[in-house]
Amino acid sequence: MTGAVPTIRQVVLDTTDARGLAEFYRELFGLRYRPGDEPPPSGAPDPRGADWLVLRNPGGVPLAFQQVETLPASTWPGDGVPQQLHLDTTVPDAAELDRQHERALALGARLLADRSHDAEEPLRVYTDPAGHPFCVFVG
Repeated sequence: MTGAVPTIRQVVLDTTDARGLAEFYRELFGLRYRPGDEPPPSGAPDPRGADWLVLRNPGGVPLAFQQVETLPASTWPGDGVPQQLHLDTTVPDAAELDRQHERALALGARLLADRSHDAEEPLRVYTDPAGHPFCVFVG
């Protein structure tokens, strides 16, 4: 290949609650807000949270959250609304898979599929509070 190619700058998730979804992923992955995107003091207006937020990921690609008026949640693995995009994440072992399972549920994730006892590829599939699927694998 010759010449320059585009570089992935960030992954953007549409959501009807940008601040809420950003907080879910900030807690789940231990990310930090881009300067200026932090939550405002309690009771103060949150104009950025009503539009666009970015979480920085020192070890990888940042996540951004775009406020939209409506968003049908994925019905995957059933018919209807496909997943369209999902995040694949890894943990080092089965014990950590179980620990992260409890964290994800406590943060508001919903379990879609549990293959944690699969000898070849232990994993769990969840949806975030906005309905976007994500997987946690042992890898």
